Formats: sequence, C-alpha cells, structure tokens
Amino acid sequence: MEMDFPNGFQDQESLAGFRIGPDKLSTIVASYDFRTLTRLKGVEGLADRLNVSIDEGVNSIDVPIRQNIFGPNVYTEKPSKSFWLFLWDALHDVTLIILMVCAVVSVGVGLATEGWPKGMYDGLGILVSILLVVTVTAVSDYKQSLQFKDLDKEKKKISIQVIRDGFRQKISIYDLVVGDVVHLSIGDQVPGDGIFLSGHNLSIDQSCLTGESVPIDIHEKRPFLLAGTKVQDGSAKMLVTAVGMRTEWGKLMETLSEGGEDETPLQVKLNGVATVIGKIGLVFAGLTFLVLSVRFLVEKGLRHEFTKWYSSDALTLLNYFATAVTIIVVAVPEGLPLAVTLSLAFAMKKLMSEHALVRHLSACETMGSVTCICTDKTGTLTTNHMVVNKTWICGKIDATGGSDALDSSISQHVLNILLQAIFNNTGSEVVKNKDGKISILGTPTESAILEYGLRLGGDFDEQRSVCKLLKVEPFNSERKRMSVLAALPDGKVRAFCKGASEIILKMCDKSINANGESVPLSDEHVRDVLDVINAFACEALRTLCLAFKDIDDGFHETSSIPDHSYTLIAVVGIKDPVRPEVKDAVRTCQDAGITVRMITGDNINTAKAIAKECGILKDDDDLAIEGPVFRRLSPNEMKSAIPRIKVMARSSPTDKHVLVKISRSMLDDVVAVTGDGTNDAPALHEADIGLAMGIAGSEVAKESADVIVMDDNFSTIVTVAKWGRSVYINIQKFVQFQLTVNIVALMINFISACVSGSAPLTAVQLLWVNLIMDTLGALALATEPPHDGLMKRLPVKKTASFITMTMWRNIIGQSIYQLSILLVLNFLGKQLLRIRASNATAVVNTFIFNTFVFCQVFNEINSRDMEKINVFKGILGNWIFTGIIASTVVFQVIMVEFLGTFAGTVPLSWQLWLLSVLLGAFSIPVAVVLKCIPVKRKADDAQHDGYDLLPTGPQLA
Repeated sequence: MEMDFPNGFQDQESLAGFRIGPDKLSTIVASYDFRTLTRLKGVEGLADRLNVSIDEGVNSIDVPIRQNIFGPNVYTEKPSKSFWLFLWDALHDVTLIILMVCAVVSVGVGLATEGWPKGMYDGLGILVSILLVVTVTAVSDYKQSLQFKDLDKEKKKISIQVIRDGFRQKISIYDLVVGDVVHLSIGDQVPGDGIFLSGHNLSIDQSCLTGESVPIDIHEKRPFLLAGTKVQDGSAKMLVTAVGMRTEWGKLMETLSEGGEDETPLQVKLNGVATVIGKIGLVFAGLTFLVLSVRFLVEKGLRHEFTKWYSSDALTLLNYFATAVTIIVVAVPEGLPLAVTLSLAFAMKKLMSEHALVRHLSACETMGSVTCICTDKTGTLTTNHMVVNKTWICGKIDATGGSDALDSSISQHVLNILLQAIFNNTGSEVVKNKDGKISILGTPTESAILEYGLRLGGDFDEQRSVCKLLKVEPFNSERKRMSVLAALPDGKVRAFCKGASEIILKMCDKSINANGESVPLSDEHVRDVLDVINAFACEALRTLCLAFKDIDDGFHETSSIPDHSYTLIAVVGIKDPVRPEVKDAVRTCQDAGITVRMITGDNINTAKAIAKECGILKDDDDLAIEGPVFRRLSPNEMKSAIPRIKVMARSSPTDKHVLVKISRSMLDDVVAVTGDGTNDAPALHEADIGLAMGIAGSEVAKESADVIVMDDNFSTIVTVAKWGRSVYINIQKFVQFQLTVNIVALMINFISACVSGSAPLTAVQLLWVNLIMDTLGALALATEPPHDGLMKRLPVKKTASFITMTMWRNIIGQSIYQLSILLVLNFLGKQLLRIRASNATAVVNTFIFNTFVFCQVFNEINSRDMEKINVFKGILGNWIFTGIIASTVVFQVIMVEFLGTFAGTVPLSWQLWLLSVLLGAFSIPVAVVLKCIPVKRKADDAQHDGYDLLPTGPQLA
C-alpha cells in the first residue's frame, strides 16, 4: 500500500490509522491536483486513507485525534492590542505632551526657587492629573476593544450540517475536522477545503478568494471546493480535506491584518464640530496668554523692575503658559468621538442580549433615522413553525391533515404518487438520532410537507431507496419552484414539481382523479382550483401545488426537467401563525413615523390576510400589489405608488431591490430591509440598513447585512430602531452638556485674565474639569437606556442639523447663569462672602472652582432630558449615571479638602460647601425656566430635530 507522509508525521498518523499526511492532503485541493486524486482512486480512495466512511461520516471518538493531527478549524488571530499600548496611544495627545513639558519645567524652576518639596507641587499636580486623564481614556478604549472582539467572535459563529456516527446533525463550524462529510445548500459558506462527493447543480461563488465574479460549476470532473467560498445554487455533499490555517482561506487570512471599524457618519460630523471648537479654544488660549503676559510685563515696568528678572518671574510666565495650554485641553472636545463610540458600543452590547447582532457600528446610528422597514413575512412576522392545515386532492378538501380521511376518498395509487412527490422532491431530510427519535432537517416549509407525508403513513428512507434521483433543480426565489427527475422501481422516469400555486397550476394541463387517472384540466376545473387556492389564501394559509409528469422517452444526460404538461396532484395549505408580539411592534413603528411594508413571495390573498392581522394593511388607501405588476411600472409611476404600497406579493429579489433603490433615491427614505436568502444580498446591500435573519438566513445574506436578527423576530427590529434613536439623542445630550462647560471654562479664564490679570482656575483644576466633562460625562450621558417615548417621535431627517435650536437655548441659558455667578464671585467674592483671612484669594478661587464643578454636576442631571422638566425620572435605574455623579462628588471633596497642595485649593468651611452645592443646584430651576421658553421651528419641517413640540399642561412634567 502506498503511503503519503510528510516528514515528521509518520508515526503519529500511522498510529491513528491515517495513510495520508495533512500537507499532502491540503496540497491536492489547493493546486487542483486532479491527477493525484485519480491516482489515489478518487474521493472514495481518499476517504479510505482518511479512515472515514462516506455514508457513516466521522466517528465522534476520533474528533480530538483528527484535530491534533490535521489541526482545528480556527484561524490564527493577530494578537489584540494590550492595555499598555492604549495607554501609550493616549499619551500621544499633542496638548497633553505640551502640558507634560510645562510640568517638568515647572518642577525644575520650582525646586530652584522654592526648594524641596514645595517647589514640586505645581508641576507634580499637573503630571498626576495628566496621568489620571490618560489612564481613564486608556481603560475606556481598552474595554471597548475587548467588547468589539467578543462581538467579532459572535459574528463568526456558524452552524453546519455534517454526517457523524451515521447521523446527519448540526455542529459548530469550529468543531469541523478533516474527514467530515458536510451537507451544502444555497447560501451556505463552504466551511473548509474539500472535495465534492455528490450533489445537484452546485454553483460556487469564489469571488472572495479569486476576485472572479462568475460562479464556478462543481461536479465530479471539477470536484475541488475552497473554504470561505459561497454556494450560489444547488446542493451537495463534500469530504473535508483541510481546515483552519491549512486551507487556502487560512493562508490568505495570515497575510491580512484585521481592518478596523470605519468612522460612522455621526463621528465624522462630530469630529468636524470638535475641530471648530478646538480652533476657537486655541484663539482664546492665545489671547489669554497674551493678555496675562502683557499685564505682567506692564506691571513689572510700572514697578521699574523691567531689568531685574527672578526665577519666580519665569515660574509665573510658565504658569500662564500652562493655563493657556490647559484651556486648549478643555476646549478640544475629544470626548465627542468618544461619546459616539461609547454610546454605540453600549447599544451594541445591550442589543446582543435583545437578540440583535450589530455587524457595523454605524448601523445602530442609522437605524435611529429609519423611515421605512421592508420586511419579509415568513419567520419575521410569523412564527416559522409551519404545519399543513388543509389540502385539496382529487377535488376534495381535507382539513384534518391525516391519513384516515384521505384513505376513504382516494385510491392507493393516488396516495403512492402523492408520497413519491413529497419524499423525492425535497431538499430536506428525515433523520433518526441515536435514540431512534425522528427529526426533520430543512426549511420550515419543506419540513411541514415532509411531516404531512409522515402523517399519511409514508416512509422517507423507503421512498428514497426505491426511487433514484437523476436530476434536481433546487428551489430559489426567482423560479419559485423545485423540480426533480426520478427513476421509479419499474424503470419509468417521472418528473416532480412543487412551488408557488399559480405558477405550478399554469404548468399543468391535467389533474389526477380519485382513481388515479390523469384527466384533462378544463377551464372550469382551473377556475375551481384557483377558487380553492384563494379560499386557502384568505385564511392566511401559504399555498403550494404538487404535480408530476411521466417522461415517455426516458432519461439522457442532456435531458432538462420539463416545465409544461404536468398533472396536478394536490394543493397544500400551510398555516404559519403570526407572532403574538408583531401587532404591537407594527403599531409602535407607525406611531414613530416608520412605514412598514411586507414583501413576500406568497399569494396576494395570503399576504393581505397576514398584513391585516399584523396591522400593516389598515386603510382603503393602502395598496397591496403583485411583483409582476410593480415590475411593469415606470420609475415615475413607482415613485407615486411606493408611498401607498404596504404589501408586495409574489415578489422576486429584483423587485425588492428596485423598491429599495427608488425609495432611497427618489423619495429620500432611510430604508431598512430584512432578508434571509442568497438572492436578497443585493437589496440588503442597497438598503441603508440590511437586516439578515439569524435562524433562517443564509451565510451570504448575513455577510451582506449590517444587523443580524438572531431570533428572526420583527419586534427585535423595532428594538434596534429604538436603540438607534437612543444613541442619537444621548449624544445630543452629551454635546449640550459639553458645549456649556466649554463656553464657561473659556470665558471665565479669559474675562478674568483681561480684567484682573489672573486666572481663577488652575491647570490642574481645568484638567479635572476636562476629565468630568469628556470621559466621565460621555460615559454617564452616552449610556442612558432608551425609553418608550422615543418611539412616539418622528424619525430624524438625514439633513437635520445635529445641534438643534432646543440645544442652543439650553446651552446659552445655562452658560449665562454659570458665567454670571462665577464672574460675580471672581470680582466681588471677598466682599460678598465676607472673607478677610490672609488666604482670602485662595479661599475665593477654591470656592469658584467648587461652584463651577457643582454647576457641571447638576447640569449633567439637567442634560438627561432636553425637553421635559422631570429630569430625575428613571435616574436610579441607571447605575452608571448615578455612580459617575457620586464618584465625581466624592473626588471633588478629596481634591478640595486633602489634595490642596497639588490642586491649588484650600479646605472650605461647611457653610461655603453648602453654598457651592446650592449655587450648582440652582441650575435645575434655571433649566425649568429655560424649557418653558418656546423654540421657533420651521413651519414646514415638523420633524426638524426629531422631537415632539414642547408639551403643555400636565404633560410638561
């Protein structure tokens, strides 16, 4: 026996019973080496060398051995960025580097003038503050990276169907081993490199590996399959020959670095805002430094000391420069992009627990602006637990779905033909597990028909053993039918066809009677069948027709499955109940100004019945249209019809794609589309948000989607929309809060420098305010959970200004209040507070700093709602917010009372503490007054900023 071993593997493999090594094995597929495969006696010989039976599959006991020798099905990931790298990145902020240089110079000059340890305090205080800011930023970024890594792992989880221990079963893609026999069907991703065993019409999209968009046909003469490619059409079984890093996909992955998330539109918009504010801050910082320096030099000249320079003078100028740089640090709102990332990442994490996996960050954000959701029916609006509820056969309707009623009305010959049609013309399988329990693997529709066949007393394995399938055309959403050619035990060749009832009926010119005879299908008979189909459809049943045709001239390799002259066997009505929560979810969308459209391949009467039950079709003005009718409209006719279309039946993926394209380009809609099939990929890609189904969805659909709905439930889509709105509004709250702090911090130091020649807020104090404002503020306000009120507002328009008139009203009002208080305290503080102690200036400056911080704490609470007066609603339910507020207050107490040497503060009396808190808290009544001031809106733009008009009366609270 010829042995194929790479060096160093022989003993290990021969002991395990394998007669071919992993390198040789992976090379056969990678190099399309058909000659070696033939020399090894084809795929059967290869299976023999791998010690696996093609019929029985891998033995579960052998899985660890195979993983050890041939490798596991995982790809080596690039090592993730460590915490220290995030810390290092955070230290690269230019303004912080300038501040660090200032701090080091300050320590040097301070030690020379004031000695040890007093001379170190100012500089050391700045360094400690910088370290705190950098650490908090790095921790936040590091946690986000871990979260995205977890989400990335979740994205890559795929289930595949293999034969193991003689049974067909579902396993995780990570558990796949060399030697596994894998079942592939339309939309699947090929899980490893392998060789085609058997199948029908298998067409593979290899564009992800080769860039070639033309699909490749796979058959016995071209049997090589590569990991990562997608099944475009057909079905097959394959023998796995390489997994993980030994596959071609694995080798390609090794050469690629993981691409980062692109910036979301909101991040781009806010980066622009941050740049403008930063430039304004730079101008103010330069002016502040200039004014302070000029005043210092003028005063020095007036004292006739211009020629005498001391090290304390250098220290004073250095402190002025440090204050100016710190103004830049405070002015540059680096918290804006951080707030977006935090809010989106928080929403992504929460949506995971709500059964929605967000694949792209921007999807959360865009979902908040969605104006239209185009949804599938089956599995999304309905439960996808299908049961054959009614059948029409030989002119009689059977509502029981069992064999007893049928036995009495039809002959055994008819029953045999029906069972042949059910069990041979299917892409699903009836399997037994180790305990002998029967289960059906396949789509819900196929499973319902197979289950009906079993209830009629049929035997799947028996039918498959006596009939040999010669040719198969699997179901797809363009053809809307599945056809097979089968060789019967008596040598005859018979074609079976099933699919959309109207389409199959048009292909029939005969029907079968109770005696099993084929009789011509008259016009009257066709009308009767159509009446049955419509009656079933009006009961919200999904209808399918089953038909057959005997082929008289036998079978040839070139024979195609006929598409006419069939004999109708039966009409099947399948019940798929509407999900109980869908009606409320649809109403929530309609209240939120989101149009829900149902796009389905079903009969129009079935679609209308379901749409009425869900609340999608309500008014006489609502339009239900069929795909072929929609296709014939001109673009302008489509534009005028689409706003009224609520249901599209018998639609093809192309219809869905056109609907989405026209809605976006001509109607300026923000469109979300659901999809589960391979052919839905263009529509998912075209839409603003593509929503793929996690259970019923193909891998191709998931790959094209922005969000994967793990439970296939429409109400989950509504939850994603609610979180999208929450993200947008949370970031608006944070921007309102941050701009208020920016304006006040800039103005108080600038005005004070111009008038008195000194800045009341030191570099260390401003760095602390920067930390409250940027990182902690983002964390507190960007992680507010959504409330139901969000879905009672119209969607935010794409063109709407991010900073609204409502926000400007609140920002300007709060800034005027805070500046008034702080400037009065700065210039009249000693007289008003009656402080006459030797350290009166230090006490007043500490009091100003303390009041300023408490104004921000209470303004953070104000920012929880920009319209409503009651800002305390649900505050205790958000532990992140309350925790940050509490920790800010605690640290403020520590800074003022115990870290005075570093922070430039002195301890305050309890009376001054109380006054600081009261002055800060007074910003809440100020906010109440501001919220009563009406904001002028554009008369023609009711949804200008995404808010309701200001409520009045009892609603105000």
